[in-house]
Amino acid sequence: MTDEHVNAVTTVNAPAEVVFDVLADPSTHPAIDGTGWVRDALDPQRLTDVGQIFRMAMYHDNHPEKDYEMANRVEVIDPPRAIAWQPGQGPDQRGYLMGGNELAFGGWIWRYDLEPAGPDRTQVTLTYDWSGVPPQMRDIEFPPFDVDHLDNSLKNLAGLAERRIVS
Repeated sequence: MTDEHVNAVTTVNAPAEVVFDVLADPSTHPAIDGTGWVRDALDPQRLTDVGQIFRMAMYHDNHPEKDYEMANRVEVIDPPRAIAWQPGQGPDQRGYLMGGNELAFGGWIWRYDLEPAGPDRTQVTLTYDWSGVPPQMRDIEFPPFDVDHLDNSLKNLAGLAERRIVS
């Protein structure tokens, strides 16, 4: 772990195209999430473009509302090699990040890098990077979860991708 990001790596017994397909489908994100915070895809359209926004229903015991929404902006989309998004919130969510009338993004990014690891196998690196979080928002501890969350997420991702191969 560094001061600005954490990552985890696993090998998935599925081609990179299949793994990427799982990641580009927001409806799979609740099953991938290792914390249980991600509950439902409110915008289930496939992720296809940088700048695309997709919203997720979330839950966390320590959030002021318990149930809340995050609006994620696709930052990287390079099929089947990489996909990343940056969470944010809009002015209607309590605990809104930056104020104003538009979506605001906090500077932390979820990124998946996929690399072939032999026939029908993919090495996946999941990185949580908070290097873009501005000083005024660093009053919380980063990362705001146990780093085992990354390993749990990769295990869940592997299971989803490998089941697609069998189906």
